[in-house]
Amino acid sequence: MSRDRRTDLLATLPRHEAPVVLVDNASADGTVAAVRAARPEVTVLPMRRNVGSYARTVGVEHAGTEFVAFADDDSWWAPGDLARAADLMRAHPRLAVLNARILVGPEERLDPACAEMAGSPLGGSADLPGPALLGFVACGAMVRTEAFLAAGGFDPVVRFPGEEERLSLDLAAAGWGMAYVDSVTVHHHPSTRRHAPEQRRTAIWRSRVLTALMRRPLGEVGRVIVEAVRTGAPERRGRLRALPDVPAALRRRRPVPPAVREQLRVLAESAA
Repeated sequence: MSRDRRTDLLATLPRHEAPVVLVDNASADGTVAAVRAARPEVTVLPMRRNVGSYARTVGVEHAGTEFVAFADDDSWWAPGDLARAADLMRAHPRLAVLNARILVGPEERLDPACAEMAGSPLGGSADLPGPALLGFVACGAMVRTEAFLAAGGFDPVVRFPGEEERLSLDLAAAGWGMAYVDSVTVHHHPSTRRHAPEQRRTAIWRSRVLTALMRRPLGEVGRVIVEAVRTGAPERRGRLRALPDVPAALRRRRPVPPAVREQLRVLAESAA
């Protein structure tokens, strides 16, 4: 998915080794026309408005393939690693999400999230190809289409960023596995067209509050809201930004089962 990053897209699209579906979130910079002219082999799906990460769900539905690898307009999978990831997915039928190693920038720094995933306190499992996860980074993930769509994909309530949390909880509740695999790589060269850090913190906390409303016990929802109030001004703004979508979140409310809450407890204790 992309929005108003025409230059980034035109630089990264040639790096993709598999067929590409681009879902454009109502760009105003001529992205759709430019990509259609420069890369006619790319399937372009223009959205009438910015739907955030729900655009990826639209893309997966359109692709209709057994697996879909996500990429942002500033990321791409290393040569040969899409095929390697697909082979691992086929070899591990419970695996719904494979999170690759993500190398950031020309200097290829390991994304800090990958170090956390590699040391996941959830441990390993014989039917997974790496450490078990209860979350992932979308731009470095390959998903099993069947599992992704059955769990609702990315939803139009949370939107972006932080969209991975609700989906991860639903996949775990349905018995699917997620794993970090260090042997496949995604390159991420962050675009210069990015939100300011405070704006991103606000957006993440909006997503966190809405996800809690949809999937956490009420006591935990209260703790998330209190934490937002105490953390800082961007977090408090995130709580307020969530308010218009509270009715939609409550309509989708389905608290996760005890087994998933136990995984959340293990992760929380590890982070403390």
